[in-house]
Order: sequence, then C-alpha cells, then structure tokens
Amino acid sequence: MAHDIAFFLAPDDTAAATTRLRGPGDAFASVTCRFLEPDTAIAEWDMYFEEPSAETPPPEKLYAWRPWPRYVTRPLNDGIEVFALPERLTRALAGASNAELEALADRWTTRLRSEDGDDMTDDDLPAVLQAVARLATSAVNTGGGLYSWSY
Repeated sequence: MAHDIAFFLAPDDTAAATTRLRGPGDAFASVTCRFLEPDTAIAEWDMYFEEPSAETPPPEKLYAWRPWPRYVTRPLNDGIEVFALPERLTRALAGASNAELEALADRWTTRLRSEDGDDMTDDDLPAVLQAVARLATSAVNTGGGLYSWSY
C-alpha cells in the first residue's frame, strides 16, 4: 500500500518521469491522497467505465483487468512508482456525470472498506475521485496525460 499518492497532469511521459524522486509538487496540477493502491484504484475505475456495475469486482477479476496502468518509471528499492492512466480511462473520467462518479466512488469505497477495514484511508474518496475527474477533463482539453505518483 502506498503511503502518499498524487494524481497529476503532465504534458507527456518524459515530464511525468521527472517527478520520480520528489513527486509532482507545485510543478504540476495534482490531487493527493494517502494509503491506497493507486494501480488497483486505476484498474477498478477503468473496469467500472468499461463494465458498469454497482457490485464490487471480485479480486481475481480486478487483478486480471487489462490494461493495467502503464509504468512511466518502474519501482526501485525505494518503492516510488509513476504510472500513466489509460487514455480511455482519462476520457471516461472527463466525460463522466456526477451520478457516474458518485456510483463509482460508492463501489470503490465499499471495496476498500471490505479489504482494509479500520485501516482504510481517511481521505474523502468521493472528493478525490471528483478532483481526479477534473484533472482528466484538463488532460483531455490540453492534450496532456494523467499520471499517478506514489511512494
């Protein structure tokens, strides 16, 4: 589980890779959260838009989902990872209605609560998802990409 996560905008993979050591900081618009598995969240969000359902996906289906987020920088012994969100997910988040985002946030929260119990993040997950959707809208409008940095 990542301690610190930032979903952020960058013009391309090269720019996103520069965040590896310190995160996006003030250089890129970002949304931060804590104590999540960003790659699993990204896969679950993508699955939701491709196969909408209020039911949480069984773990074996979620972990078998493709495309899994693409590494921009692979983790080294320090555990820092930078992922690119799939373009189709970025477009889906940008075009999602409030009702779709609320339904996805409910499903995501339910899954995390069932897996993590009291150790679940204290972040307001619906607010995180709404903010990531706003970043996705910006990415679609500017032609940049949506990324995740985690430690």
